[in-house]
Amino acid sequence: MNYFLTGATGFIGRFLLARLAQREGTFYCLVRNGKAADKLAEIGNKLGLDPERLVPIQGDLLKPELGLEAEAIAPLKGQIQHFVHLAAIYDLAASADRQVAANVEGTHHALAAARMLQVGCFHHVSSIAAAGLYRGSFSETMFEEAEQLENPYFLTKHLAEKAVRDQTELNYRIYRPGIVIGDSKTGEAERVDGPYMVFKLLQKLRDNLPKWVPLLGPEGGRLNIVPVDFVTEAMDHLLHQPELDGRCFHLTDPNPLRAGEVINLFAEAAHAPQMALRVNTRLFDVIPRHMVQMALNYPPVKRIGTAVLQEYGLPEAALKLLNYPTRFDCRETQAILSQAGIHCPSLRSYAPTIWDYWERHLDPDLDLNQCLCDKLAGKTVMITGASSGIGLATALKLARCGTKILLVARDHEPLLEATEQAREAGAEAHCYTADLTDEAEVEAMLAQVHEEHGGVDVLINNAGRSIRRSVTDAKDRFHDFERTMAINYFGALRLILGVLGKMEQRRAGHIINISSIGVLTNAPRFSAYVASKSALDAFSRCAASEYSDVGIRFTTINMPLVNTPMIAPTKIYQEVPTLTPDQAADMVLKAVLHQPKRVATRLGIFGAVLHAMTPKFAEIIMNASYRMFPDSASKGDGQAPALSKRQEQISFAALMRGIYF
Repeated sequence: MNYFLTGATGFIGRFLLARLAQREGTFYCLVRNGKAADKLAEIGNKLGLDPERLVPIQGDLLKPELGLEAEAIAPLKGQIQHFVHLAAIYDLAASADRQVAANVEGTHHALAAARMLQVGCFHHVSSIAAAGLYRGSFSETMFEEAEQLENPYFLTKHLAEKAVRDQTELNYRIYRPGIVIGDSKTGEAERVDGPYMVFKLLQKLRDNLPKWVPLLGPEGGRLNIVPVDFVTEAMDHLLHQPELDGRCFHLTDPNPLRAGEVINLFAEAAHAPQMALRVNTRLFDVIPRHMVQMALNYPPVKRIGTAVLQEYGLPEAALKLLNYPTRFDCRETQAILSQAGIHCPSLRSYAPTIWDYWERHLDPDLDLNQCLCDKLAGKTVMITGASSGIGLATALKLARCGTKILLVARDHEPLLEATEQAREAGAEAHCYTADLTDEAEVEAMLAQVHEEHGGVDVLINNAGRSIRRSVTDAKDRFHDFERTMAINYFGALRLILGVLGKMEQRRAGHIINISSIGVLTNAPRFSAYVASKSALDAFSRCAASEYSDVGIRFTTINMPLVNTPMIAPTKIYQEVPTLTPDQAADMVLKAVLHQPKRVATRLGIFGAVLHAMTPKFAEIIMNASYRMFPDSASKGDGQAPALSKRQEQISFAALMRGIYF
């Protein structure tokens, strides 16, 4: 038995080929170029298929009759029992032209090739999208009843299926899978779409909120999600059953879950907070649809909605799918499959497997360095306070990408040494000596940077000063507050204002401010330091609102305690948990890559929530820490505390890891 497959190297194609390979026969697979042929050969090697049984056929989905050369396929005429057409674009965000070319025209070309080959049966892999957004139950005998096909993906899948149904020369069978995700047993997948689109958001929630925090979310419609192993096992069986030509098969879950349930299942698998209260959005159906559409098309509403979707990487079509209205009747297909013991597993049984595979193999952050290098290609990054600590560690990590890095610091000799280290690590590094509290020096430095490099794409405001001193001991030291404001706020502000002009011209830029966990936890003894960092945070929040629509992003990193020279005078910090400069630099790299509004530890976020919800309770906790720890030796008695007191301090600091005391 011989097979001809399009899309054999794709996601569903690979799994189907693995099923078919267990049968006798030869598999002729359409490949567009040598790279695709190599991929097919690699798949064949893994499956143990001899080259004689897995034959690449040069062609192109976008060409008439798939671009097949007559002399190459002449021996195949009348010899192909099953022509399986899998190749298509499965992407809600793809352009309409691309989808029409691949899904509609490509199907016409495949049908023409199948007629030329005189195949036994044409097997067309369609999709439940062919039903559009039909309200109600859609059976396997329904087709023309499809409605709301405005989305290009839905429309092209419908038109492709129509092309198969309208032709009269070929026997055909049509398969409509649900939303196909990874293998239910291994989680293996390669396409990150469908429910995978919310995985990154769930991961962010997990990293920033305790699991027990209850969330509010949508109930949504029923999403028909099926694992790829079920789809391909069902197809393999249905392909070879007699007397099924001209039929359509729903490869769907007979008991689909609502969107809110699906999100909660994956949130549970991710150990992220779940939606404790889900709102049924169909309650809004009582509002006339034209009024809803009018509201959604109102320019400010549309603009805000588009910006939110872009920020979280969700296509606009995903909103319509959230309240998916269609149920798919699959009873006839179930009856055939059940005789062979084939059943669609419940998503509840394999959601953890899907999440685990994604986080181990498909999470884009796994190859942080490559993603970072791609993002920084051709960009110029300025780092202040770059001669040591977090600044130097960040420069050395960025250097691996060969990035152009401008290192700025006050002390010339250490800065030269740091610049040389960055060059040795692979960066195009340049150093600029400047005291950021001196307006004239900053202006001269920025003028030189603009002349030599044309501006800055990413500014990392890392330079700073910390003073650990209680308000009581600072009553006669007003200069403490002036010094911290001079570098932490005004120094950073000068640079921001100096680079914004070029960023505005390019309509792109990223400003990262290294702030402190103390801003979130209101650390005692750091009033001067926290106040200066809070001022910079507040400025950034205001500026971000002004520049959001011109491609300029502001990120605040509420850095916990880091073991740098800045904390050396406080001896107790040598015995409590701290981050290393390398660990702190990793936080900076993630900020560069993802451009979030804020990067903070869970404890920092918890501290901010605690201060917002129960300010008096938070104040009592911080007061207890204030009384537990001594002032710096320069103003205290300089004597070490008793052993029991010291153990108490270290235990408390370990519990509140990263918070300043």
